[in-house]
Amino acid sequence: MLDRDGGLLRGTLDVLILKAVSWGPQHGYGIAEWVKQATDEHLLVEEGPLYTALHRLEKQGWLASEWGYSENNRKARFYQLTRSGRAQLRNEVTTWERYVEAVSRALAMSGPARA
Repeated sequence: MLDRDGGLLRGTLDVLILKAVSWGPQHGYGIAEWVKQATDEHLLVEEGPLYTALHRLEKQGWLASEWGYSENNRKARFYQLTRSGRAQLRNEVTTWERYVEAVSRALAMSGPARA
């Protein structure tokens, strides 16, 4: 979901980050690239909101991080899901699936809803 400026809404970015690291540790650039590829470049994550979200998710205990080296041998912070982060991802996915289903149903209606 996008905000008025074309950026990702906070809840959307959070669930995408959690999903991106669900297969293993990932650095910020890798997370942004995963989102870009997974959405066929429809959603692009800017650096500022990404790192703000990563710090927030870490503070909430849903991500843990440690320093390591990226594919091109640059020092980078790698993020991974914690146990509570995995549970949060499951909750977020369920919430998003219900939301998408409800909006899709409403948009598919050919006339006003009857009370």
